[in-house]
Amino acid sequence: MKSEFRIKETSQINIEDGFIINGFPSTGLTSAISTELFVSTSNFQLAATIDSDNFPPISIIKNGVPNYPTRIFVNNDLKTAIFSSYIALDVSLHRSVARMMLNWASEKKCSTIISSITVKSNLQEIFGVASTGTARGMLVKAGIKAAENATIPGIPGVLLNDGMMNGQNVIVLLVGSESDKPDLRSTHSLCEGVMKLVSGISCNLSLLEKQAKQIEEEMKQAETQSKDLSESMYG
Repeated sequence: MKSEFRIKETSQINIEDGFIINGFPSTGLTSAISTELFVSTSNFQLAATIDSDNFPPISIIKNGVPNYPTRIFVNNDLKTAIFSSYIALDVSLHRSVARMMLNWASEKKCSTIISSITVKSNLQEIFGVASTGTARGMLVKAGIKAAENATIPGIPGVLLNDGMMNGQNVIVLLVGSESDKPDLRSTHSLCEGVMKLVSGISCNLSLLEKQAKQIEEEMKQAETQSKDLSESMYG
């Protein structure tokens, strides 16, 4: 399957020596919900759209305005970009999406990509995995324990493997959840983990419950509406 991505930048982007936060849904919606919360509370601005002929052809309408389902938000003061997506991509696209992100990070001279997965666990402590010694040092500095043994699927797994081979800093945070569905505790833990790594980024945790439920409903609606389209495209 040909996987050509079109990134159209609509404003100035400066994330040199900064961060990219991966908000593509992976296991559950926790990563996608947390990144939406960062966008809404840390003064991130829409800076680019991402499109592909292999994406489900849908538009997300918010406040009467059409939006691409996959976008990049940037806070140049924090030198941080967030990849935000309302669609869960077919597994056949995971490698190419991860490599697109790594290539864009290299082009922008970005220092570190942060991604995450939710694991079935009742543990409240967050763990991390890193692709390089420098990234492992960042985990130590942030007080996040390293996971000694784990299986990292999907886009985060490709980011780690290719980041290791390319010498690019990638950190994947592992957040425990007792449910296969996103929950407030796992979203709260992930937000706190990212805030330990990215200086200055914030998430209004007091509004977490209200906003998380709204974002989850919007994402589930987008997933439901694109399901038939995805099946017809991917077979």
